[in-house]
Amino acid sequence: MLESYRQHARERAALNVPPLPLDAEQTAALCDLLKRPPAGEEDFLMELLCDRIPPGVDPASYVKASFLTAIAQGETTSPLISPKKAVELLGTMMGGYNVASLIALLKDDRTEIAQLAAEALKKTLLIYDAFNDVMDLSAINPYAKQVVDSWAAAEWFTHKPVVPQTITVTVLRFQVRPIRTIFHQRLTPLRALTFRSMLRSCLSPKWNSRWKQSLSSSKKVIQLPM
Repeated sequence: MLESYRQHARERAALNVPPLPLDAEQTAALCDLLKRPPAGEEDFLMELLCDRIPPGVDPASYVKASFLTAIAQGETTSPLISPKKAVELLGTMMGGYNVASLIALLKDDRTEIAQLAAEALKKTLLIYDAFNDVMDLSAINPYAKQVVDSWAAAEWFTHKPVVPQTITVTVLRFQVRPIRTIFHQRLTPLRALTFRSMLRSCLSPKWNSRWKQSLSSSKKVIQLPM
């Protein structure tokens, strides 16, 4: 699996786009490797687990959440992922398949695990009906009570970095026709390349020069003639 993904990454790099995220089958193979990591592949395995699996409710996310939950609950082990690390990684999945696991971990007998689950849920908003589960649990569980209080205080927002008073940007506005062959979200990088190619082809040398000059010497909005 590792070599085939590396080959895929090289092919995508030749197109100037990132590799596709792992699918469910690749993620299952990755989890097996994480239980017994090949020598020298430890960093690459963790990179794939942390950065190359979609969050939310993608099928690959289900495999990842199940694997991390099993580690957090002591049902399986990995020399690269401690139970505490597993909970922290569950907290990065933005909602979806990680939510039920984090709520269950609020009731864990290990104080550190329960507290880490609470910290993860404080920053997770996409929980939908599971909100009621946390509310009910908060009556008897101090960690669930922390989560509810944090949501009420909007700490997920107030703890973010302060927004600058001013933000200077350069905006490039252009219009292209829809591209019927590039429609899927996973192909967004290819769509961006196609748009860029179309934009460059429609710019005359005169306008290409003015566009580059505008981008480099000023921070203004420009309207390109199309």
